Amino acid sequence: MTSRYPIVLAHGLMLRDIQFFKAFGRIEKILKTEGFVVYTADTDGVGTIENNAAQLAAFVEDILKKEGVDKVNIIAHSKGGLDTRYMIDRLGMGDKVASVTFLCTPHKGSQIATKLYKLPKWIKGFIAFWINVWYRIFGDKKPDVLEVCRQLQTAPDGVLEDADNSDGIFMQSFSSTLKRSRDDFVMGIPLKFSRKYEKGESDGMVSVESSKFAEYRGNCTDGSVSHTEIVDFMVRRKKKEKIYAFYVGICEELANRGF
Repeated sequence: MTSRYPIVLAHGLMLRDIQFFKAFGRIEKILKTEGFVVYTADTDGVGTIENNAAQLAAFVEDILKKEGVDKVNIIAHSKGGLDTRYMIDRLGMGDKVASVTFLCTPHKGSQIATKLYKLPKWIKGFIAFWINVWYRIFGDKKPDVLEVCRQLQTAPDGVLEDADNSDGIFMQSFSSTLKRSRDDFVMGIPLKFSRKYEKGESDGMVSVESSKFAEYRGNCTDGSVSHTEIVDFMVRRKKKEKIYAFYVGICEELANRGF
């Protein structure tokens, strides 16, 4: 089985393909093995929403020409979902997108980003400088992690519309829940902060409530799965198969819908 339109995986903040490191782990490879045409977006790891949306638009245009199709399906993780929304809402790319599946996207912002942005100016400036330096080395064209942090605050600043402006595009959203810090040592510490500042459950970075957008379908998988595990980063073997099955299932659903 394959989908009518290619699948584009849009990664989130601080992720990107770097030599042997893949933003979506083995997920792209798994989906290709199942017969789907899949691409992972080549966008900056710490670029702003506007910057990454423009890069994503150019990436999509290249795929349309290469594959000889008029639309793509986008599966967007975390901030990649905000980049996708901006691309559709502000860059006139809605007619080139058949569907968007949002995974753990902070549609209502992030309390963690809000707290980080309130750090003393010299501290956040120092940290941001070195993150930008490293990501420029990794291949980012316009890294600006401090501005990204500002954009991800819970107080909206007008970067995105609050409403669902899908305009005929099939859109669905999923969340994930990290139940205990010991379930993922990478997201264990962020989870403690998330529980202090967020309302309700979260995946360690994004709350379930913030993940809800358009047709919300609940958690990606059952059990405890973190914000980074859902993109196959540092996942224990027992969880891997569930996560891979989730992505295959989503793509098969899109194919059955005619996308």
